Amino acid sequence: MRRRIHVLWLGVPYLLYLGVLPLVNRVRPVVFGLPFLFLWLLIATLFTPLAIWMTWRGDQRLRQRQDAWGGEALGARDE
Repeated sequence: MRRRIHVLWLGVPYLLYLGVLPLVNRVRPVVFGLPFLFLWLLIATLFTPLAIWMTWRGDQRLRQRQDAWGGEALGARDE
């Protein structure tokens, strides 16, 4: 059985955008001249590629471990 815990990183942007939205839906405080909600959405937008990269890196490490153990790698193609 494959342990792909790293895929949970893909849920973090979802939580940042939708899960926490009722808590951060505020105009004040104003941070760097931006309403707090805009700042929060900017942070979530910048964090999304990081979460995708963390998931990709976890897949790469899992693939390397499976190759080292002689197992079939994730997404291996029949050649």
